[in-house]
Amino acid sequence: MHTLLRKDKNYPSRLNDLFDPPNPLYIRGNLALLKMPMIAIIGSRQASAHGLRNAATFANQLAQAGALIISGLARGIDGAAHRATLNGPAMNFTAAVCGTGLDIVYPKEHLGLAAKIGKRGLLISELDLGIGPKPFHFPRRNRIIAALALGVVVIEAAENSGSLITARIAADLGREVFALPGPAHDPLYAGSHQLIQQGAKLVCKPNEVLEELVFHKNRI
Repeated sequence: MHTLLRKDKNYPSRLNDLFDPPNPLYIRGNLALLKMPMIAIIGSRQASAHGLRNAATFANQLAQAGALIISGLARGIDGAAHRATLNGPAMNFTAAVCGTGLDIVYPKEHLGLAAKIGKRGLLISELDLGIGPKPFHFPRRNRIIAALALGVVVIEAAENSGSLITARIAADLGREVFALPGPAHDPLYAGSHQLIQQGAKLVCKPNEVLEELVFHKNRI
């Protein structure tokens, strides 16, 4: 495990856009991956089958375009995005920002997924070893996801989804925010539609995200 202070050369400079950058930052994995352009894929923990498929499609195609896929290791959309990236070509990478110390995996059913991410991607946390999940950890985790990402793609979010916190922080930081639309009266998409009304870019295909985000492939 690596411990990065703000003064360290490997500390991600994008985190300095936050008014309270994490210090220190704990990392498990290849630090060189921190230099890759990152796109966040987030959404509901209680995702629909359609939402899970969309998460996998966006993660796979955006990763193949050269982005590192970042999410929060949660159930639902987060897990689908991480898995799809790992199941793709060997040069696709993913990062999970955790709401626990890096020696604790939450949720527990993602123990195997976290181990794979640690070997072929990045596990990131600002919390010391031994610190377990607390409700207030996750909104703070979300600010790290938002800051590291060039853009945030909200796949499926209900009205009170924590994904809305990430999206709003991202917008405040000047990051691009994208949201997939759903059926007009589907509660699983109420938050997504709210984001679109507030100025998030409506997207239906991964290429529409890539058209808005300019970055160079930085293969490791």
